[in-house]
Amino acid sequence: MSNPEVLVQVDHLTKHFPIMRGIVIQRQVGAVQAVDKVTFNVRRRETLGLVGESGCGKSTTGRTILQLYRPTAGRVFYKDTDLTSLKGESLRKARRNMQMIFQDPYASLNPRMQVGSILREPMDIHDIGSPTDRDDRVKELLRLVGLNPYFISRYPHEFSGGQRQRIGIARALALNPEFIVCDEPIAALDVSIQAQVVNLLQELQQKLGLTYLFIAHDLSMVRHISDRTAVMYLGKVVELADRDELYLHPAHPYTQALLSAVPIPDPVKERERQRTILEGDVPSPANPPAGCRFHPRCPRTDNICKEKEPEWREITTDHWVACHMV
Repeated sequence: MSNPEVLVQVDHLTKHFPIMRGIVIQRQVGAVQAVDKVTFNVRRRETLGLVGESGCGKSTTGRTILQLYRPTAGRVFYKDTDLTSLKGESLRKARRNMQMIFQDPYASLNPRMQVGSILREPMDIHDIGSPTDRDDRVKELLRLVGLNPYFISRYPHEFSGGQRQRIGIARALALNPEFIVCDEPIAALDVSIQAQVVNLLQELQQKLGLTYLFIAHDLSMVRHISDRTAVMYLGKVVELADRDELYLHPAHPYTQALLSAVPIPDPVKERERQRTILEGDVPSPANPPAGCRFHPRCPRTDNICKEKEPEWREITTDHWVACHMV
């Protein structure tokens, strides 16, 4: 990877889950194409937003980048290291620099472990510091995310959803990572708490020099927090651009339809604007349509869309799109 500004580079990343049939002797009869030939990069200290409908492959992309799922094809570079080629101890060491904040704070924390043990566990696994150093680091992490250090002996069920997510963020920071995948970290929280968590993530980014891949389906929140935004549909990234460029000049018909559904806090403009209503349902990732995957629902579809997969190309500076009609 030649560009020093790029921290993570994803090159034709593909993850297919096999569909098996049979009880005694199982055989593969198909595959769920959760992520298919996804290409993008994440620059140092930026937040790249990844948006799309539920089930489009956003979370699978994040987990496959971190090698929690091993990819079917493609490569992922962290700096100059090809993560897909690492195994065993070398992969475990590389994971110190990359962490994940999970979507559900109720499911991602072990209910049998005290908060102090949850935050100390990553340091125990990687054998970082002395026992005293680890205890001090746990208290420092709690202060960093706005929680009382005396909470170390409490269990997860004694905290609210927002507090649990702060503990999840603290756990992700325990090893001083550079890159964090935020997998819809505010989706399970009350609206009043979401802004607090997003503000905390931004403060930590500025303070610690973090790089985020921020996965979400709330377009308004993604515009608030991200520097660039990628739009995903049925396992493929269809558009990628600077945040303001994407929201002001969306090129792909799917991006236009998504943005037309975002409410405008002005009753007059809300009544006057035109909505793009997509017909039909999202096709199954186990049997995606030929050509462009969006063509069965696209208002601008043509014969070439049904036959040929669109090329991933740059239409203006740093504005990428996969569409025959653009």
